[in-house]
Amino acid sequence: MPKIAVNGLELVYEETGQGEPLVFIHGLGSSHAMFEAEAEHFQNGFRVIRYDARGHGQSGKPAKYTLNDHIEDLRALLDYLQIDQAHILGVSMGSYIAQGFVLAHPERVDKLILVVSKSNGKTSSTQELIERYQEEIDGMGELETMAHLSQYMFHNLKAVGRWQADLAKLEKPLTLTQQAAANKALEGFDFRASLPSITADTLIISGTHDGLNPPERGKEIASFIPGSRFVEFEKSGHAPNVEEPEKFLQVIGEFLEA
Repeated sequence: MPKIAVNGLELVYEETGQGEPLVFIHGLGSSHAMFEAEAEHFQNGFRVIRYDARGHGQSGKPAKYTLNDHIEDLRALLDYLQIDQAHILGVSMGSYIAQGFVLAHPERVDKLILVVSKSNGKTSSTQELIERYQEEIDGMGELETMAHLSQYMFHNLKAVGRWQADLAKLEKPLTLTQQAAANKALEGFDFRASLPSITADTLIISGTHDGLNPPERGKEIASFIPGSRFVEFEKSGHAPNVEEPEKFLQVIGEFLEA
C-alpha cells in the first residue's frame, strides 16, 4: 500500500475508482480495512480514498498525539493527492475528525457524512462505556471485557462478530499502550458552538441500539447544523454499515447522488 510522510510520521492510504473524491475515515482501534465493502461498492462512481489514521493500522504510532493532529493529517493527505474538495465520511472517531476538518477547512468539504457520531466528549466513547459498566466487568481481561460490552454496543451481534473476525485477519490489534494513546487523543473536544457555521450538505446516521454514541448525540449534531439530515437505523447499534449494510449503502448513495 502507498504511504506518505505526514507531520512527522508515515500515513498509509489506499485509493480505488474514479470520479468525485470520497474519503472514508475509520473508527477508534480500527483501520481502512473496515471499509472493504463500502470501497468495493462506491469505487464504480467515485474516487474512493481510505487511510489508516495515525496510531492505527499500518500508519505511524507516536506515543502522544491529538485530535488536531488527526485533522491536519487529513489535510496533508488531500494536499498530497491534489484534492481540493472531497466528500468526507467518518465513523465514530472518524466522524470527530471529519467535524474538526470541515470546521478548520470548510472550503474543502463538499458533502459530509457523520456516522454514529457525537459533537463533544470528555473522553472516548469506549472509555465512557467501560466506566459506565465497571462493576460488571471488574476483574475481566481486555478481550473478555469487550466481548461483554458488545451487548451494549451492537444490535446484530452475529453480523458484527463475523465482521470483527474478518477484520482480525486483516489488521493487527493495537497494544494496550497504543490504545491508551488513541483514547487520549479524543479527550476534551467540543464542536457544538461552531457547528452552526457548517455549510456543507450533511447527513448524520445513528443506530437505535448504540450504547457508545446513542441517537440523542446524532440528533444534537443535526440540531446545530443548518439543513442537515438525520437518519436513525432502527436495527443497528454502533455499526450500521455492518448491521444493516444494504440500507447503509442505499442511504449514503442517495445522499451523494442528490
